[in-house]
Amino acid sequence: MSVVRWGIVGPGRIADRFASDLRRVANARLVAVASRSLATAESFVARHGAGRAYAGYQPLFDDEEVDAVYIATPHTLHARQSRAAIAAGKAVLCEKPLTVSPDECRDLQRYARREGRSVADIATTFGVSEIMVRRALALGNLLPAIRKAREWIDAGRIGRVRHIRADFGYPLPYEPRGREYDSALAGGCLLDMGIYPVALAQLVFGEQPARLEVLHHLAPNGVDDDVVALCGYDDRTAILAASFRCKLPNCAYLVGEEGYIAIPDFWRADSCHLYELDERKDSFQDDRQGTGFEFEIDAVSADILAGRLESATVTAADSLAFQLHMARIKAQFGP
Repeated sequence: MSVVRWGIVGPGRIADRFASDLRRVANARLVAVASRSLATAESFVARHGAGRAYAGYQPLFDDEEVDAVYIATPHTLHARQSRAAIAAGKAVLCEKPLTVSPDECRDLQRYARREGRSVADIATTFGVSEIMVRRALALGNLLPAIRKAREWIDAGRIGRVRHIRADFGYPLPYEPRGREYDSALAGGCLLDMGIYPVALAQLVFGEQPARLEVLHHLAPNGVDDDVVALCGYDDRTAILAASFRCKLPNCAYLVGEEGYIAIPDFWRADSCHLYELDERKDSFQDDRQGTGFEFEIDAVSADILAGRLESATVTAADSLAFQLHMARIKAQFGP
């Protein structure tokens, strides 16, 4: 096998971007789409040229011509559908968050290992790394801008990273039946947007914070719509934020002893900039043709073709660490 044949479960807005970028990847091909509604699946097929449309998800999982499944359904379905796809012999790439709790994550990862299949978390695939004392995090080989930031850090151009500031927020009108706010679908800005700042902090610092303080706001139905977490790591600090109430700067800053790196829209970064004090010393801009999913699809497909049972970019332990960090933040929301 030289090409991974992909099926998509949940043909919504994000899946549209995934499918469009997949056409730009040499080692991947879209062959099937499944939705609760056959008409929705057929419309998606017509837009993207996939081979087959299915009403319901199990027929896609049972399709012998599908090697891997991209799951883009609401959060609470991720673990169940990933497990069903793995049971049918498929590799899985799941939209963030991979699961809605650490226990779900552990159970899914154990099942995948037992079945000899790979399951990857889409939130991990932007990847950033810092060379730590006696430990190298071999991450961050997908988005070119993130690779460049890693090169600058590894080369010592900003010194040791002391602070991380990262936020992701857009105003979303309160609609309790909408996916983002629906408590039955694990709605809330932490799982929806906060996963990215949390993942960045874990991937750079490589550990759980020793101290954690959280400020938050809840929507009328009790779902979190604004979260700020102050995370302490011995002599290092991360300030992480997510919001449905307002547009945040949506930038990550990796601040070292000798300078800092700014990464606009870091979860889909196409550029990064290196500063010493107030002076910009270096910049990078990639030349992508798609929206950024192409780098992820290429890397995960390469993992599958090589027979790897977990991402070569970020380990299963990292995915679990994201879940543990978010669970600690949620625990401070109160009863």
